[in-house]
Amino acid sequence: MTAIVVAIFVLGYLAITLEHVTNVNKAAVALLTAVLSWTAIVYGSEDTAHLHAELGHHLSKASEILFFLLGAMTIVELIDAHDGFQLITERIRSGNLRRLTWLLSSVTFVLSAILDNLTTTIVMISILNKMIDDRKTKWLLLGLVVISANAGGAWSPIGDVTTTMLWIGGQISPAAIVASTLLASLVCMVIPTFLVSRMLPARIALKDEAMEEGGEPLSPPFERNLVFVLGVASLLFVPVFKVLTGLPPYMGMLLSLGVMWVITEFVHADKDEAEKGPLSVNHALRKIDTPSILFFLGILMSIAALEAEGILPRLAERLDKAAGNLDVLAIGIGFLSSVFDNVPLVAALQSMYTLEAYPTDHYFWQLLAYCAGTGGSCLIIGSAAGVAVMGMEKIDFFWYLKKIGWLAAIGYLAGAAVFLLQRNLTTPV
Repeated sequence: MTAIVVAIFVLGYLAITLEHVTNVNKAAVALLTAVLSWTAIVYGSEDTAHLHAELGHHLSKASEILFFLLGAMTIVELIDAHDGFQLITERIRSGNLRRLTWLLSSVTFVLSAILDNLTTTIVMISILNKMIDDRKTKWLLLGLVVISANAGGAWSPIGDVTTTMLWIGGQISPAAIVASTLLASLVCMVIPTFLVSRMLPARIALKDEAMEEGGEPLSPPFERNLVFVLGVASLLFVPVFKVLTGLPPYMGMLLSLGVMWVITEFVHADKDEAEKGPLSVNHALRKIDTPSILFFLGILMSIAALEAEGILPRLAERLDKAAGNLDVLAIGIGFLSSVFDNVPLVAALQSMYTLEAYPTDHYFWQLLAYCAGTGGSCLIIGSAAGVAVMGMEKIDFFWYLKKIGWLAAIGYLAGAAVFLLQRNLTTPV
């Protein structure tokens, strides 16, 4: 059955990678891959009771990530429904193009660490569309958005789904991942930003803001500011809750969602249903990216099937021999994540390498978080942020490769070098 499970996984993975060619949603493929893999294992085993127990164990672990993401996505949607991100637009607007470039990258870097790289990218696409008409300039800035969003998400336990997976899996802790990868991620963002800022003219004519409004904001300033501040504070509270209580991160995220739900219900209590509807958590829950959640479920359960069949430990041994060095392995995973989705790559490595071999906050996990989070910027299909830009702005694959890919690679390798230098300087002799 091992060969059949491997074949199912490889074919499913290939279909996921070619989503932009086949136009079949990767969530559908991931779910099929998971179910077919476990079905093959069950038919090839005599101890079905043990397999059912193991399936339940893996589903429990995957559910922690899914409920965490569900809560985070809902809070972000709630902020967006109240026009909370308008605050960013007002502060980033500048006709000085070089200043705008640095503001854009910096805000994206910070915002991605608080929200997530995909949501931040979508917000920045909206902001740039309101300010810039020139396609060449806008595409260059969007390339920087992809790099900065991925770099910003890599150093935060809630900024990138792979870093969140490592945190929930016990491989990293919030304080340690920030301390070990913040400087590397910053370098990964700063170098491409500097290079792009030299390529652009000093000034640019911005769109007329009045023409772009299209009507009054849905929420009054007080509600908009309240929900924005409360939402950001709720997301930042999650790691604090984990430290204070020792409970899993998804419990803190659900607590934050519950608090926001109650407060917004009181804020809109005097409104009628038609006015209150779009501003409610109920509406936000309908708008969240459910296919992405199902994709994570399918991928995580597919990886679990490989683990249950004993394939991943054997693969880990071969990888160790082939790479010969953890640094090379992690940096190679980063480049691979620009071709293959980083979620299954990280999920596989979590199953292949145990906490007994590499305990919590071992530098391998920290370097993996940086590499898996930022390496995908080298190709536009290598990250959720890149795919969002490609889909929404129709940026050409080869244009991105020619204009942005080399910038992303320089930033990625420079950040990895900084991480390794920092580790060598801080590791006791």
